[in-house]
Amino acid sequence: MENASKPLLRALGGEAVWPPPFWLMRQAGRYLPEYRALRAQAGDFISLCTNPELAAEVTLQPLRRYGMDGAILFSDILMLPWAMGQGLRYAEGEGPLLEPIRDAEAFSRLNPEKVRENIAPILETVARVRAGLAQEAPKTALIGFAGSPFTVACYMVEGKGGGDFAHARRMAYADPQLFGKLIRLLVDSTVDYLVAQAEAGAEALMLFDSWAGLLSPAQFRRWSIEPTNAIVRGIRKHFPTIPLIGFPRLAGPLLVEYAQRTGVGTVGMDTAMDPRWAAANVPSNIGLQGNLDPQALVAGGMALEAEARSVLAAMRGRPFVFNLGHGIVPPTPPEHVAALARVIRIG
Repeated sequence: MENASKPLLRALGGEAVWPPPFWLMRQAGRYLPEYRALRAQAGDFISLCTNPELAAEVTLQPLRRYGMDGAILFSDILMLPWAMGQGLRYAEGEGPLLEPIRDAEAFSRLNPEKVRENIAPILETVARVRAGLAQEAPKTALIGFAGSPFTVACYMVEGKGGGDFAHARRMAYADPQLFGKLIRLLVDSTVDYLVAQAEAGAEALMLFDSWAGLLSPAQFRRWSIEPTNAIVRGIRKHFPTIPLIGFPRLAGPLLVEYAQRTGVGTVGMDTAMDPRWAAANVPSNIGLQGNLDPQALVAGGMALEAEARSVLAAMRGRPFVFNLGHGIVPPTPPEHVAALARVIRIG
C-alpha cells in the first residue's frame, strides 16, 4: 500500500509518526536562488503558475535541497478567481491587485463555467509533479490546495491584499445576501478545483483560511466553519478517504470548534497558537500541523533550535506534521532550512 511508505500520509491518516514528517508553507519560493532564476525566466507570476514545466520544477526544487515529506503544488490561492475571469495582476512590491467585486453587477461578470478550461495548465503541473516525485522522491506526498472561501472573498471584494479587508468584512454584515452568493460560488468552485487536483494526482488537499482570524466568533462560524464543512462534504463524495488539512489562521480558541465541525482530518496551527494548548484541547483523533515562527527560521542558530524543539516536545505522541505557523519569508537563509530539517529528523 503506497500510503505505508509515505510518512506524511501516515500522519495525516491519524498515525503518531516519529520523528514527524515535515514540509513548510511557501517552501518553494523567493528565498531560493534557483526559484528566482526560474521566476525571471517566466516573466510574470501568473505566467509562472500557468507554465506546467516551470511550475513543476519550482515545486520540486526544495525537495532536492531538503527532502521534505510533502511537496505542495506551486500555485496561488487567487488562481481560482482568475480562472473565473476576475482581473488579476501581481505588482512588484504591492502583491495581488484585482478588479473589486462589490456589487451584483461585478459579481455577475464572474464565469465559473470557464474554470475547468483555465485551470488545465495547473492540473498538468499536478500530474508532472506526481510523476517527478515517483522518480526523485518516492516517499514524498503531493499536496494540492486552495484558498478557503472567506479568505479568497476578502481579496475578491477588497481588490488587493494587506490591511484588514474592511470592504469584505463590511459586506458580510451589510449585504449578507450578496456576500453569501459569493461564498456559495466559491464553495462549489473550490470543490471542483480540489477534486480536479486529486484526479490529477494530489494525494492530500489543504484549505488556507489565512484571514479567518479577522472574523467575530459568529461570523467565523458562518463564513469559515460552515463553508469549509460544505467543501469537505463535497470532496468526500468523490474521494472519501483523501487527507484534508484546514488552516484557519489566527482562529485562537475557535480552532477546537473548527477541528470538530469542519470534517478536516488535520488542522494547521498558526504562529500565535500555543501547541501545548492545542494538543490538550483539539481531539486526539484530529492531527495537528505547525507552527514554528517563520522569523525564528530567519534568525537561525540556538533560537531556531530551541523553538523547534519546543514545538516537537508539545506534539510527541499524537498525529503531527511539523510546519511553520505561516509561510517562509524571502529573507530566510537556505542553510537555516537545512538546519531545521536536521533538528526535526532527530525528533
